[in-house]
Amino acid sequence: MTFETRALHQAPDVLAPDGAEVRLLVRAAGGTMAHFKLNPGEVSMAVTHRTVEELWYVVAGRGEMWRRDATREEVTPLVPGISISIPLGTEFQFRAAADEAFEAVAITMPPWPGPDEAVHVEGRWTAKLRG
Repeated sequence: MTFETRALHQAPDVLAPDGAEVRLLVRAAGGTMAHFKLNPGEVSMAVTHRTVEELWYVVAGRGEMWRRDATREEVTPLVPGISISIPLGTEFQFRAAADEAFEAVAITMPPWPGPDEAVHVEGRWTAKLRG
């Protein structure tokens, strides 16, 4: 694999299985990087991953992240500068504040294998997405 440079696109490349807008960034043998966005007031679908874990860094907006595993459950406020981990097997869901979009950059390890990676689960909030 060679080195790569990529700018953030204005339009999303795809929608994530949880409903968030995804703008693909760079990839390496060990992982992929992407930009995730929810519009004001949107709530993602709750999911867990089959084989990947993620590291998120909040770049804009405000929101909340719900995470649950076999031993713990919590809701974390999301503001620019916060980083969080989503270990393998963690159920999670996130939502944007009512008055502004939420944006984060995340690294998925190993690289994102495709839409079958995410499994929908019962979440903390009712999903609310555009369309």
